[in-house]
Amino acid sequence: MENESFPGMVLSSDIMVAMRDGVRLATDLYLPASAGKVAPGAFPVILERTPYDKGSPSRSERSIVDPKPLSRAEVARFFVSRGYAFVYQDCRGTHNSEGRFVKYLSDGEDGFDTMAWILGQDWCDGKIGTMGLSYAAHTQVAAACLAPAGLAAMFVDSGGFSDAYQGGIRQGGAFELKQATWAYRQALESPEAKADPLLRSALEAEDIAAWFTRMPWRKGQSPLRWVPEFEDYLFEQWGNADYGEYWRKVGICAKAFWDGFADVPMVFMSSWYDPYPRTAADNFVGLSARKESPVSLILGPWTHGDRCLSWAGEVDFGPAATLEGNLAPGFLELRLGFFERWLKGRDGDGGEAGHGLAGPAGSIPRVSYFRMGGGSGRRNAEGRMDHGGRWQESADWPPPGTVEREYYLRADGLLSVESPKMEGDRLVYSYDPQKPVPSIGGCITSGEPVMRGGAWNQVEGPRIFGCTPPFLPLSSRPDILVFETDVLGDGLEVTGPVSAILWVSSDCPDTDFTIKLIDLYPPNPDYPQGFAMNLCDGILRARYRDSWEKPVMMEAGKVYELRIDAFPTSNWFAKGHRIRLDVSSSNFPHFDLNPNTGEAAAVGRHSRIATNTIWIDPSRPSRLLLPTPAAT
Repeated sequence: MENESFPGMVLSSDIMVAMRDGVRLATDLYLPASAGKVAPGAFPVILERTPYDKGSPSRSERSIVDPKPLSRAEVARFFVSRGYAFVYQDCRGTHNSEGRFVKYLSDGEDGFDTMAWILGQDWCDGKIGTMGLSYAAHTQVAAACLAPAGLAAMFVDSGGFSDAYQGGIRQGGAFELKQATWAYRQALESPEAKADPLLRSALEAEDIAAWFTRMPWRKGQSPLRWVPEFEDYLFEQWGNADYGEYWRKVGICAKAFWDGFADVPMVFMSSWYDPYPRTAADNFVGLSARKESPVSLILGPWTHGDRCLSWAGEVDFGPAATLEGNLAPGFLELRLGFFERWLKGRDGDGGEAGHGLAGPAGSIPRVSYFRMGGGSGRRNAEGRMDHGGRWQESADWPPPGTVEREYYLRADGLLSVESPKMEGDRLVYSYDPQKPVPSIGGCITSGEPVMRGGAWNQVEGPRIFGCTPPFLPLSSRPDILVFETDVLGDGLEVTGPVSAILWVSSDCPDTDFTIKLIDLYPPNPDYPQGFAMNLCDGILRARYRDSWEKPVMMEAGKVYELRIDAFPTSNWFAKGHRIRLDVSSSNFPHFDLNPNTGEAAAVGRHSRIATNTIWIDPSRPSRLLLPTPAAT
């Protein structure tokens, strides 16, 4: 352990804190100081646990004014100078911590034990707040499932699985392949790779994008074979396809622990192009119904952790889109106000924490969400489409009075409020796992260099994995069914979780069905072919149509009713636009590919082309369900 002085604080680095099994985790402690000496007294403590190196800058701790990420010491100084102790810790098996890294599943007990250690220190006043993005959000929620003593407030940013089987690891029975790209990038930073130059060179020599053309991988024959612990957990997640006890564990399934979850003030924050808006919304709904402490929900228009950007992908949402300057002067100030209120009991008039949508310091509204839309649709100075939007508040989620509007799929490609009239109407397409539909944006993070999230014009291009010349609109593919409303005579707000009911059949024992909701702009001088902006998407592996626990194969030609749930969104479909729904059977490389043979996607070595049918007649009315607030 080393001590180091900074203006106004002292750092004790690499304190090795023992967990219940004897493994020691490297921990940095920042304390208020004067003249290089620790200030007397006890302080409320803020804790962040991360696998991303507690000594490295956090990429999301930046601002509009200064896009360079703050160092963790600078973040700590912000809070320490205001009377807090600050603790960073490397997760088990990462960087300076001992033990073997097992993604997600050790963080509940390790977080619990770390808080017990903090409570036993004379510099702790008995109250602990937690914060952090992504994996550091997962670690918070994992520990809170065990209701540790001392935990007094949580600011959960873009993570904290409500149910990783339905968002973050798997979705609708399919596997999210960002887990593979994440594993590869983290393996490069593993203690093993840092200690062995030859091992690191072997990892660096892998072409991860090329590996995505050789799915499915096999243990020992993957780009992770050089670091077995990373390969082991990836294949464990990938191979556990059915919803069993594996998925109900602390760290990946908060909803199984909601009843005993810590009853403390909480903020759950995510964004429309992040992998975790469903997780944030589900945790908000589930915990606010069970707890007495206030629970808040913030949903922005960003990609993962990019709250100081007004844009995502090819689309800009305007200056109102950022957290900074709208919800609070900055993200540091927003969290400060929250912790001041719940760790120190200060309800002042805001001070430096400011006002904005969040109101006085710490008084974050119950629900704050960014409704996208209302922009000009033209290309701005940065070359992005101006979609616009604004922040709105609500007493609940979805907003009270929200109803599901039904839009029926029609054989002529129309998406209509009128149900179909012709019995036997159906549309047929072929899904070839060797030629999947490429993922163009969406709720994706950690996918580089193979895939990127955000709002994109749904047109193929050379920068998008799996696309080939002549780079036509995605809607031109024969394996995508496209349904559009007539041109809207009035604007329509859609806010909440989006779903579709599809009546389907196939000539294969198993296949996937996908949906994608799109705001279709009319042509303008900047976009003479219009702009097809993706909003949200969903997927269902047909074997799980009736049960996540007990999959059942399809019978060839038999018609089944499926419900496909997409992630939530909020968008204003302006007058003159169209609502579009794309239906297909793949979204790759966002999700793994169904081989259509009945084999598990993680291990299947064969594939076949599926002939899939969507039924759209009066007795089998396939339809899109859009959540519409009462005001619209």
